Amino acid sequence: MKNIFYTTAVALLLLACGSEQGQSVEDLIAKGNLEAIRAKKNEISEQQKALEFDAKQLDSVIAILDSNERLPLVTTITVQAQNFLHYLELQGAVQTRQNVLVYPEMSGTLKRVYVTEGQRVSKGQILAKIDDGGVGSQLEQLKTQAELAKTTFERQKRLWEQKIGSEIQYLQAQTNFVAAENAVKQVQSQLGKSTIRAPFSGIIDDVIKDQGTVVSPGQGSEVFRIVNLSNMYIEVDVPETYLGQVTRGKEAVVYFPVLGDSVNTKIRETGNFINPSNRSFSVEIPVPNKNGNIKPNLTAKVRLNDYSKADAILIPQSIISENAAGEQYAYVSSEPNAENEAIVTRIIITTGKTQNGFVEVLTGITDGNHIIQEGARTVKDGQKVKILK
Repeated sequence: MKNIFYTTAVALLLLACGSEQGQSVEDLIAKGNLEAIRAKKNEISEQQKALEFDAKQLDSVIAILDSNERLPLVTTITVQAQNFLHYLELQGAVQTRQNVLVYPEMSGTLKRVYVTEGQRVSKGQILAKIDDGGVGSQLEQLKTQAELAKTTFERQKRLWEQKIGSEIQYLQAQTNFVAAENAVKQVQSQLGKSTIRAPFSGIIDDVIKDQGTVVSPGQGSEVFRIVNLSNMYIEVDVPETYLGQVTRGKEAVVYFPVLGDSVNTKIRETGNFINPSNRSFSVEIPVPNKNGNIKPNLTAKVRLNDYSKADAILIPQSIISENAAGEQYAYVSSEPNAENEAIVTRIIITTGKTQNGFVEVLTGITDGNHIIQEGARTVKDGQKVKILK
């Protein structure tokens, strides 16, 4: 109704001005009479002011007579105290301490390879055999000699116990027997080096040397890579400002973007040294790997719990505004009446930590308050509003 009135008034004004311009304004301009032109302008201005005054009076009457007052429409949320966990977000990569290259301990030809890539092996399991170069035959000869030395020693011992024979003969037999046994053990140890065994339980990640290859101890003669995917961890650098908040046993969430999966775990260890180059300390987080999808060097996003509060007041960050003095505020509504009408009040607040679009309110808002959500940017302090359900 107001819009119709304004449109009509403006149209009448334009018609009046147009008619004056068509009959007298052009004549006045053509004549160039300054006083007459000014007088005509003042006349038109007075007419415009009179129309604006009449429009305001009509607006006031319309507001009084119109029972359907148009109130701003808003929505509210009821604040409820809740458990709040804040997380520090960092980035790291998966590591494992059991990720090693297996080297041969003796020179020779790789006679037999018993495992393939991707195969699970147990600690001590035979992975490959190296041609011993006759050490096995030598061992058999030494065992035979050791048996003879043992028999001789036992016979000489019985004679010595019967006071037959000399002590020198007895001691000589004993020495020969001990020497033969040591020789057998030494060659057995050497022969054992021809067998390559798994140093721990894990997975054969790579078979580097093929059967028939000549190998020898030292760099460049790696035969296998074996990894243990069940004992994985992530080490991240945490800024020293969180030294009192990030502690052993605190909750940690590890997310793997490549896998689209996350695991819940806890901080296992925190470092006792502040790195002077980046002012941080290290934190170690174990990573369970039940299905074996997690691999060494896999990128991960780590969230460490650095703050917790059982009865925190949280509100959406989007409804918070700031005044010229730098104070933050939000609008709280009174209890709505039967027509869902309420009065809004601007409340100055102090805020704490932010997480996932929500802000912790430390002062100003309490449990049970009704906070203006939709329409929070358009309402004013003390304004009457209608709350949408």
